[in-house]
Amino acid sequence: MASLKRASIGFKGGQVLPLRMEEAMLETLQEALSAGGWHELRHDEGQARINLDQVVYVQTDSAEPRVGFGQ
Repeated sequence: MASLKRASIGFKGGQVLPLRMEEAMLETLQEALSAGGWHELRHDEGQARINLDQVVYVQTDSAEPRVGFGQ
Protein backbone atom coordinates (compact mmCIF):
# COMPACT_ATOMS: atom_id res chain seq x y z
CA MET A 1 0.00 0.00 0.00
CA ALA A 2 1.24 3.51 -0.81
CA SER A 3 1.98 5.96 1.97
CA LEU A 4 -1.09 7.16 3.80
CA LYS A 5 -2.10 10.75 4.59
CA ARG A 6 -4.25 11.77 7.49
CA ALA A 7 -7.36 13.77 6.78
CA SER A 8 -10.23 15.02 8.90
CA ILE A 9 -13.52 15.55 7.13
CA GLY A 10 -15.84 18.00 8.88
CA PHE A 11 -19.59 17.88 8.35
CA LYS A 12 -22.47 20.28 8.94
CA GLY A 13 -23.57 19.80 12.52
CA GLY A 14 -20.00 19.49 13.81
CA GLN A 15 -19.20 15.81 13.26
CA VAL A 16 -15.64 15.03 12.16
CA LEU A 17 -14.49 11.86 10.43
CA PRO A 18 -10.73 11.26 10.84
CA LEU A 19 -9.28 8.91 8.21
CA ARG A 20 -5.97 7.79 6.75
CA MET A 21 -5.99 7.29 2.99
CA GLU A 22 -3.71 7.17 -0.01
CA GLU A 23 -2.84 10.55 -1.46
CA ALA A 24 -4.53 9.69 -4.77
CA MET A 25 -7.80 8.98 -2.94
CA LEU A 26 -7.51 12.28 -1.08
CA GLU A 27 -7.01 14.13 -4.38
CA THR A 28 -10.06 12.38 -5.84
CA LEU A 29 -12.10 13.47 -2.82
CA GLN A 30 -10.98 17.08 -3.16
CA GLU A 31 -11.86 17.11 -6.87
CA ALA A 32 -15.30 15.59 -6.18
CA LEU A 33 -16.25 18.16 -3.52
CA SER A 34 -17.42 20.75 -6.04
CA ALA A 35 -19.83 18.25 -7.65
CA GLY A 36 -21.50 17.26 -4.37
CA GLY A 37 -23.62 14.13 -4.02
CA TRP A 38 -22.48 10.80 -2.64
CA HIS A 39 -18.84 9.74 -2.83
CA GLU A 40 -17.19 6.42 -1.96
CA LEU A 41 -13.90 6.68 -0.12
CA ARG A 42 -11.35 3.88 0.35
CA HIS A 43 -9.28 4.31 3.51
CA ASP A 44 -6.96 2.26 5.70
CA GLU A 45 -9.80 0.56 7.58
CA GLY A 46 -12.17 -0.10 4.68
CA GLN A 47 -14.63 2.08 2.80
CA ALA A 48 -16.92 4.97 3.64
CA ARG A 49 -19.70 6.53 1.61
CA ILE A 50 -20.15 10.21 2.40
CA ASN A 51 -22.56 12.91 1.27
CA LEU A 52 -20.32 15.66 -0.10
CA ASP A 53 -23.17 18.18 0.19
CA GLN A 54 -22.75 17.93 3.99
CA VAL A 55 -18.95 18.45 4.04
CA VAL A 56 -17.81 21.85 5.34
CA TYR A 57 -14.05 21.21 5.39
CA VAL A 58 -11.28 18.72 4.67
CA GLN A 59 -8.13 19.17 6.76
CA THR A 60 -4.94 17.30 5.94
CA ASP A 61 -1.83 16.86 8.05
CA SER A 62 1.54 17.86 6.68
CA ALA A 63 3.92 15.04 5.84
CA GLU A 64 6.71 16.63 7.87
CA PRO A 65 7.73 14.55 10.89
CA ARG A 66 7.49 16.33 14.25
CA VAL A 67 9.45 15.54 17.36
CA GLY A 68 9.32 17.29 20.72
CA PHE A 69 7.79 20.59 21.74
CA GLY A 70 7.80 23.99 20.05
CA GLN A 71 7.84 22.77 16.49
